[in-house]
Amino acid sequence: MCGIVAVIGSREAAPLLLEGLRQLEYRGYDSAGLATIQEVEKDGLGLLSCKRAQGKLNNLSSLVEKFGSPGHLGIGHTRWATHGKPEERNAHPQRDISGEIAVVQNGIIENHRFLRKELEAEGVSFSSETDTEVIPHLIGRELKRMQSDGGVISGSLLLTAVQNVTKELTGAYALAVVWARTPEALVVARRQAPLLIGLGEGEFLCASDTPALAGFTRTILPMEDGEVALLTPLGIELYNAEGKRQQRSPSLLTGIDHVVDKRNFRHFMLKEIHEQPDTAELWVARHLPAGLPPTSPVALPFDESFYQGIEQIQILACGTSRHAGMVGAYLLEQFAGIPTSVFYASEFRYSAPPLAPNTLTIGVTQSGETADTLAALAMEFDRRKANGDPAFASRQLGITNRVESSLARQVPNILDIGAGIEVGVAATKTFLGQLLAFYALALDFAARKKSRSSDEIISLSNELRLVPNYLRSLIHRHDQLSEQLAHRFTDTQDVIFLGRGINYPIALEGALKLKEISYIHAEGYPAGEMKHGPIALIDPRVPVISIAMPGMVFEKVLSNAQEAKARDAQLIGVAPEGPATDIFDALLPLPEVSELISPLLSVVPMQLLSYHIAAHRGLDIDQPRNLAKSVTVE
Repeated sequence: MCGIVAVIGSREAAPLLLEGLRQLEYRGYDSAGLATIQEVEKDGLGLLSCKRAQGKLNNLSSLVEKFGSPGHLGIGHTRWATHGKPEERNAHPQRDISGEIAVVQNGIIENHRFLRKELEAEGVSFSSETDTEVIPHLIGRELKRMQSDGGVISGSLLLTAVQNVTKELTGAYALAVVWARTPEALVVARRQAPLLIGLGEGEFLCASDTPALAGFTRTILPMEDGEVALLTPLGIELYNAEGKRQQRSPSLLTGIDHVVDKRNFRHFMLKEIHEQPDTAELWVARHLPAGLPPTSPVALPFDESFYQGIEQIQILACGTSRHAGMVGAYLLEQFAGIPTSVFYASEFRYSAPPLAPNTLTIGVTQSGETADTLAALAMEFDRRKANGDPAFASRQLGITNRVESSLARQVPNILDIGAGIEVGVAATKTFLGQLLAFYALALDFAARKKSRSSDEIISLSNELRLVPNYLRSLIHRHDQLSEQLAHRFTDTQDVIFLGRGINYPIALEGALKLKEISYIHAEGYPAGEMKHGPIALIDPRVPVISIAMPGMVFEKVLSNAQEAKARDAQLIGVAPEGPATDIFDALLPLPEVSELISPLLSVVPMQLLSYHIAAHRGLDIDQPRNLAKSVTVE
């Protein structure tokens, strides 16, 4: 979940590192640090300067501005704490005893306790609680051994030391290493964690994610699993896990939006909520262009072989992506007629269902880097290959917002939601993009399997074309309504969200958004389950937010809401205006649309209400405590 940046070239490293970290701060903001090496002419060695600061990146920037950090080689890190509290001593870079070796790492070293005990038995004293600190000590030990065996100080010596040390490490990680004795050598390595090399003119920049590279270069070399690279001003030496030299051509960043800009909005989250009509409009233009026949109602980038023989679908995802997958499962089952299951990716790895033939596995992750989802997909691939499934290689699909991600390199089929960079930790426009991806799949499968008539397919397609305009009107109106309603939540500690059918996942998503950015305890329930236990929680201090959209379960949801009102709950409705919804103490009105497309609209009040409650409380909305945008560790 942390962000790492490393640079080597002719320019001062510190400004490049700080700018790269600024673009990656959404990955972690508990602390930040950088280390640079300034070459000393008299002996060809270098002086390592390390600056670290607790808290946001601005604290590190102020430190560097005050004291400087010279050198053309450097590494930087913005941290999401796993091992050790978010304190300066646990910030990266971590160094060895000599202070000459510095390391930044994203990931978890699972055997760090064993390695720490081994090093402590040799007299090594640790200064932090991090798992990362074992790495510079191990590299220092290895370099000392190699030099005593006659090894000459060089970048190649550092490369070999890192290669040897990575064989001792268990876990998933990306790391960058510098050594003061080799001021023109940078070594980077990755195992099950993202790391890309950006190629500039006579300089290289490595980073965990593409936004850090956007202002530097559009030419990238994504490192593959197990690779280690030596970077010098002369070029790149790339080696696989077996130590064999690799030759691979770089590629170009293909995304259209790699630069983050808040524009005139107070927070990125609010900006990204307001960008949802554009997200939907781009989706319509790409996938529902005018003139498509009912037999092929949506334009998707898959050939015929992708669809052949699919009889069931399983969806693997975490958090907000899982909620999108739940809506997707409803659509694929109820509209397209394909049995579909949704799994927590983190649980699927340890309790996968029995293998069934003709199954399409869909992994959903906005970043394309979610560790649990990637690992679950890899495990399922291996299971099906070992079982002799003839279609195992083509039966995986990734839904993501990042076509340059690890997901896109891991699975053969990718559906790009095309929402553009999302900086706010609480997903908004990417959730909408994921939902729309599932609507496209449902339309496509329904037409191919003839589970719906041509009129039903055309009707849904036409409704989806209206969604961008619905969203523009809704966001404008609900921004004001939600801001007014937020004042009622000043002293609120618990909130219940209710939904049914296709809107039950939206109740879950509403509860998650409120938890993420306002720190109010919130739970989402199927409305019909209230009387089976959760109703005991209701009293006048617990608001109940109920999604009631006209359709098959409309009257049932109103009846469930009435049960809460009878217990003196403050009842807030997300529903169309009308006599039937007079039971609500406050109404966040929606237009009367078909129940099938209602999740695309009912989620908007959830997002805006959560935003304004958090803003009213004066909280850090874009960087909520304990969270990071990309969960790249298990």
